[in-house]
Amino acid sequence: MTPPPAAAARLDSAPLPLSEKKPVDRAAPARADRPFRGIALILVSTVFLGASDVTAKYLSGTLPSIEIAWIRFLVFAAIMFPAMVPGSPLFALRTPRPGLQLLRGAALLGSSLFFISGLRFLPIAEASATGFVSPLFVTALSIIFLGESVGLRRWLATALGLVGVLIILRPGTSAFHPAAFFPLVSALAWAGTLIMTRMMSGRERAVTTMTWSSIAGVCILSALVPFVWVAPSLNDVLSGVFIGIASTAGQWIVVLAFRYADASVLAPFSYTQLLWVSILGFLIFGEVPDVWTVTGAVFIVASGLYTAHRERIRRLRLSEAEPSPNA
Repeated sequence: MTPPPAAAARLDSAPLPLSEKKPVDRAAPARADRPFRGIALILVSTVFLGASDVTAKYLSGTLPSIEIAWIRFLVFAAIMFPAMVPGSPLFALRTPRPGLQLLRGAALLGSSLFFISGLRFLPIAEASATGFVSPLFVTALSIIFLGESVGLRRWLATALGLVGVLIILRPGTSAFHPAAFFPLVSALAWAGTLIMTRMMSGRERAVTTMTWSSIAGVCILSALVPFVWVAPSLNDVLSGVFIGIASTAGQWIVVLAFRYADASVLAPFSYTQLLWVSILGFLIFGEVPDVWTVTGAVFIVASGLYTAHRERIRRLRLSEAEPSPNA
């Protein structure tokens, strides 16, 4: 349900300051080179995000996916509410691109909704590992929407990740489940979310983007949830509130982590989320990842790590090519 932080490695690491023409709004905090603090934060975030995913799977046994996502976004919007109040010192709805913000929120909603739908039918380790292919989709989409060039080695890394997906899903065999497409669509929607984040980079603060995403999600789901409504028990409501708090806290911690370390440093540690969901999946649901899931996950993780490495090299080359302001 919650997109993996490793998928955000390429695009969410940049700070999102507001335009200099709006002095009344706060600028994004400056970066600080403290890699150990960043690693500690990313490890903590994977615990929150993993717990959110496992709780979503638990709740999918009693509530429809749309209703689970609605509770999650309702809590998300409640947390972001102070940023929606005009006159509040936390007000963060000013944006030069409201349409793009709403579209990003819809893509984020789609990512969450498809992931939850997959959890109803798939082991959580399998769904989570498949969801980690987001960086591969980002590579392809960045060519179309950002005009980036992608070298042969990054395409080979992408192919390696896709091989990992095929190993996990095993299409054409009796082990294949049609619901396996849900995490893939979720990963594609999350990649679109990251592409739009890059498009707004340098113009928006993270709090502005998160606030608009919460509004878009809760509005769309509020229109859909009456058609699938199932009266939740108190335990269902409490579980849904936990999902909203844990996922929102996890995403905020990810944002903080990227203030202290580069994506190439943090990416290896973000994959520990697979470990947490596997452990919790075994303890709560009795699910043991099979050898195919583990092997495919190794391919996907290796692909993601190499993609992050190549992105670091690309950024270094771009920074070296820029003329010095003192020249």
